[in-house]
Amino acid sequence: MSPVQLFVLVIFALLAAVVLYNLYAVLGRRVGRQPTDDPQPATAGVPAEHAPVQPDRAAGDVELGGLAAVKARDPAFDMDKFLDGARSAYQMIVRAFAAGDRATLKGLLAPQVMDRFEAAIAAREAEGKSESIDFVHPPRTDLETSEVDGDRARIKVRFLGEFVSRTKAAGGQEASAERRTAETWTFERDLSSRDPNWTLVRVDAAEA
Repeated sequence: MSPVQLFVLVIFALLAAVVLYNLYAVLGRRVGRQPTDDPQPATAGVPAEHAPVQPDRAAGDVELGGLAAVKARDPAFDMDKFLDGARSAYQMIVRAFAAGDRATLKGLLAPQVMDRFEAAIAAREAEGKSESIDFVHPPRTDLETSEVDGDRARIKVRFLGEFVSRTKAAGGQEASAERRTAETWTFERDLSSRDPNWTLVRVDAAEA
């Protein structure tokens, strides 16, 4: 083979290599999602300690808890309105207890709570004492827990109250004191009933 023929073959080989490379660059490029592509989870790239935990439950196995369970049974339930109502009930009950207003208390308390309040009122009356309450400002009201047990919905609310207590003894002596209280009150409602009112079923001391 002459040097000229060899040179021509080398040129053709180089041109063929360039053409093949361009074809590979076009045909070998992946366009769009490929059938073998695995979808990446939404948490990809997020450190494990910050990634949300995916629940391990079978399809259709849905269990609602807390406020979602209450809302599922009573779509008209509104948490903000409930807390406003709980705040009003707290002030009404505290004032009624101080004044010995049994009629008001009976409509708001469960029997076991009413028995305790009744005993305290009777003991105070036996000593000839009376009391009145004035709130310094509306109590702070915070949701603690909520649950649904059968047809019973229970919501626990934490109250921080500040009020002035004025007492009058049997002999006519009067005294006043500013008091601060921290309590958790548990309200309950029968979701199977048309009665929308909640009843106070438990009172516990809480940390201020």
